[in-house]
Amino acid sequence: MASNRDDALIRTVRVGGTTFTLLGTAHVSPQSVADVRRAVDEGDYNAIAVELCDSRYHNLMDPGAVEQLDLFETLRSGKAGMVIASLVLGAYQQRLAEQFDIRPGAELEAAIHGGRRRQLPVWRIDRDIGTTLKRVYRNIPWWQRPTLFTGLIGSLLSRDQVSADDIERLKQGDILESTFSEFAAGSARLFEPLISERDRYMAAQLLTAIARADDAPHSVLVVIGAGHLAGLEQTLSEGIDDPAAESARLEQLPPHSRWPKLLPWAVVAIILSGFAIGFSRSSDLGWQLVGDWVLINGSLCALGAALARAHPLTVVGSFAAAPLTSLNPTIGAGFVAAAIEGMSRRPRVEDFRGLREAVADWRGWWRNRVARTLLVFLFATLGSAAGTYLAGFRIIEQLV
Repeated sequence: MASNRDDALIRTVRVGGTTFTLLGTAHVSPQSVADVRRAVDEGDYNAIAVELCDSRYHNLMDPGAVEQLDLFETLRSGKAGMVIASLVLGAYQQRLAEQFDIRPGAELEAAIHGGRRRQLPVWRIDRDIGTTLKRVYRNIPWWQRPTLFTGLIGSLLSRDQVSADDIERLKQGDILESTFSEFAAGSARLFEPLISERDRYMAAQLLTAIARADDAPHSVLVVIGAGHLAGLEQTLSEGIDDPAAESARLEQLPPHSRWPKLLPWAVVAIILSGFAIGFSRSSDLGWQLVGDWVLINGSLCALGAALARAHPLTVVGSFAAAPLTSLNPTIGAGFVAAAIEGMSRRPRVEDFRGLREAVADWRGWWRNRVARTLLVFLFATLGSAAGTYLAGFRIIEQLV
């Protein structure tokens, strides 16, 4: 039977005694799955490399891994935002699965199973998705970061079907790039950590693998998204002086800017100074400022919790906690609200098991107890932040 494979999506690069066969895949194409299976079965390969990191590999091969999520530890360690972003990305991929009747990553799974069947080593060469998302976040200006996150959430809430433009991007490119392109198309600051850096990282991983092998493989099949073909081919052809050092460099997180850490403390200093000035003028003014602070900050945080359909106790607790936590940047109102929600409505086993399916539909975020707790964290945090600045402006206004 004739093959429908597009030979333009196959490149070969020879490095020393090893030939890399780069097979570009379209993440929503059943043909790509067939191409991968055919390449594995018919090719004379010593190893197979896939565009996966360890975490994505385990999620692909063990969908039930999300049941191991420690929700309280996630909140306590400040990883809630990363988990929310990962779930939203997963929801986008679930929409693709339903629309095209194929699970994103099916071609990578076919490569893994094919390699195991032929008893070939399978290399996971992509950078950890958490590191990539953090480098994306750090690579854009601070004033665009809220837009990035809210845009990610908006992409989940805005529509159920993937557009024709998105489909074409998926056929030609990378699933992470396509996901972010929905609200940040053409951004060089996104393209660099999402695509270019990963091209170099995967090339460095391949070169490191063959250098460390006791007997360097003469032929390696590399299964990657089509959007990485050109960059990976070029990087392998040009070579990397120290692949291990390059991998380490690309795994590092850019240093935090100092002033965003200092800003919350500066706001606290301004608020407390405002209270002191108010009481120095009159006790009535001082208490009026304190009352405004409590009312504005507490109300907006409680409103955020209410929008997440939090338990009534959580809404009340959010109102009480926000004015205090906003004066101590080491403790977030969102964490307190989520902790109360988690105790008031303890997530059940079925909530963890059904988490990925639930978040594929925006309404599921409010129905699943795990997802709703994360929403409470997010919305209460945003409400408290808005309340802090609005109340601060109100205090300054009354003092001027």
